[in-house]
Amino acid sequence: MTGVKRKNFTGELKAKVALEAIRGIKTVNEIGQEFGVHPTQVGLWKKELQEQASSLFETKRGVKPVDPSASSERLYSEIGRLKMELDWLKKKSGISQ
Repeated sequence: MTGVKRKNFTGELKAKVALEAIRGIKTVNEIGQEFGVHPTQVGLWKKELQEQASSLFETKRGVKPVDPSASSERLYSEIGRLKMELDWLKKKSGISQ
């Protein structure tokens, strides 16, 4: 083996490449060169997007799923604010740590 490492592409990049291919403004070779992806891979991602596009609109409307990262980010922000308030109160009241 030559030790060639396989590239891992994010879903976001795959979507960008596939959408660019669907637009049809550039050739598959141009898109591949622009994004550093083999032209065959561009075609595969385009085909995959076309096949799975309908499933994006099949879900029923309703309560949106809660983004767990957003709630944890909000909680950490709240913890930081509360710690600052506690430190300020301790300083003002003369309580030593």
